[in-house]
Amino acid sequence: MALGELSGLKLGQATRDAFGDALKELGEEYKDVVTVDGDVGNSTRTEPFAKAFPDRAFNVGIAESNMVSVAGGLASSGKTSVVASFAAFLLCNAYDQIRMSVAFPGLNVKLVGSHAGISIGEDGPSQMGIEDVGLACSLPGVAVMVPCDAASTKAATKAMLDHEGPTYLRLGRPKAPVVYPNGCDFTIGKANTVKEGTDITLIANGLMVPAALDAAAALEKKGHSVRVIDMHTVKPLDEAAVIAAAKETGKIVVVEEHLAHGGLGSAVSMVVCKEHPTPISFVNLGDTFAESGDGDGLLEKYGLTAESVVKAAEGLLS
Repeated sequence: MALGELSGLKLGQATRDAFGDALKELGEEYKDVVTVDGDVGNSTRTEPFAKAFPDRAFNVGIAESNMVSVAGGLASSGKTSVVASFAAFLLCNAYDQIRMSVAFPGLNVKLVGSHAGISIGEDGPSQMGIEDVGLACSLPGVAVMVPCDAASTKAATKAMLDHEGPTYLRLGRPKAPVVYPNGCDFTIGKANTVKEGTDITLIANGLMVPAALDAAAALEKKGHSVRVIDMHTVKPLDEAAVIAAAKETGKIVVVEEHLAHGGLGSAVSMVVCKEHPTPISFVNLGDTFAESGDGDGLLEKYGLTAESVVKAAEGLLS
């Protein structure tokens, strides 16, 4: 079953496409914005901005470390640098440059990692950013966002441009179900509760928000009241939303298209353990690389599905 089908969600734009549209639209208003790309602007969707504002777009070639250093230099000169590449190339290849040229000086650089997760499919594990959120969260002062659909991505793009300081925005390749058909209120560090419930809370982000909504629909057919939280910002985390979920529903499942370590599950666990110990379960990639294959098939094989979320939830509810 396709993501979002059980909960009746329509298929919309990929988050990378929504980002590209938003960046171009905002370009006229945010005249200090420049883009720095590693020769993949047609994939990261910075290309429309570059065509509209050619004097504000820089393609440095397939040299991610240099790309980040150039972005840092532009930011130190007063520009808002949007630096984009595949999540794996950006966070893995250029981590030290991000650490020293962006995070340490706290520069106004907006890191954008597209093609994140295993849902990119046939590109294979070398291209799959599966540790990117953990790497970004480990950098002091960097806000980390994982929007779930087109509306939330467009709102997140504006929010990151308004935010003073470094950010990381994680984007996906496949078309995403529409979670917010009427637009999205997006505040960095403030989660959105997309469904109320009292028996258990599903906390998800990115492509796993539709999976969580599908799981909620299946669980409610079995008589369970399910809260679903779109935790679109992993850092700073909305601790108040997590604490409320722990206190009010007593059980939590965290769902993410990321390795088990260092991502949303780790962040939520720290809050739960400190503030209100609660039974908690996790649906994620675990501790493994994936492989090349159909995107939907890979999500199924590695357990990133509504069925896996239902199973995890029922383990806590039984």
